[in-house]
Amino acid sequence: MFADLHLHTNFSDGTYTPEELASHGKRHGLAAMALTDHDTVEGCARMGVACESQEIEFLSGTELTAEVNGNELHLLGYCVDLENKKLLTEVARFQAVRQNRIREMVVRLNKMNVPLQAEAVFKIANCRSPGRPHVARALVQAGFCSSLDEAFERYLKANRPGWVPKCKMSAFDAIALVHQAGGAVVMAHPGLNRTDDVIPELVQAGLDGIECFHSKHSASTSRYYLEIAEHHHLLVTGGSDCHGMNKGKPLIGSVKIPYQHVEKLKERAAEWKAGAVRTQPVS
Repeated sequence: MFADLHLHTNFSDGTYTPEELASHGKRHGLAAMALTDHDTVEGCARMGVACESQEIEFLSGTELTAEVNGNELHLLGYCVDLENKKLLTEVARFQAVRQNRIREMVVRLNKMNVPLQAEAVFKIANCRSPGRPHVARALVQAGFCSSLDEAFERYLKANRPGWVPKCKMSAFDAIALVHQAGGAVVMAHPGLNRTDDVIPELVQAGLDGIECFHSKHSASTSRYYLEIAEHHHLLVTGGSDCHGMNKGKPLIGSVKIPYQHVEKLKERAAEWKAGAVRTQPVS
């Protein structure tokens, strides 16, 4: 039995609907799937129903963009209460920030004589958590770029003309937010963020696990983070980070972790829900 615990749908910057994603999960023989859309839990209800129809266990989740000591990192919240008021209030705020970021990107592109309209981006996104991939798709659809890669290289990567920095929440606040919603917190794709030096601080703040297995982690990178997880007594998770066809090919099926990691993750979330876990003070 295997699981993929890092997946996205069209409720953020993925292209698959929850039903399509669950169908692909069934085709790849997954026993469990987690939906981790950016700054939203809106797709979880439909994903849960879709997984049930495919006889796949579903874990609710979200992916939050955070920072600590000026370093950006992504945190995955698992098994969160989908009706938790504070969580819903905060993700709504994050979504407004995302929408404003899109508008600012469009303004910058317009100054470069690229007459893209924000409404065109929002129409393509058709969700409350739009992101750069939606801007890239709009640029291609309007004929300003020939491919998504070109859109990112010319306009949307860091320090390119259309790039706008993300407004990020404190990693410590993000961890506390997920915990109060009854969820467990995992650092996403640490091999991409390169913020290993902050892991001890995050552990003190209550970090529950590390995503050791990821589609962009090499075997040696995965081994390295497995050692870190063991050293800090952290849970081990993994996922493909599938965004549908946004990144050229569907990644679902490329990363599968043994079901035992799902069980441990659920146990930790249950402990947070029961108030049985205490964090260490952050120095």
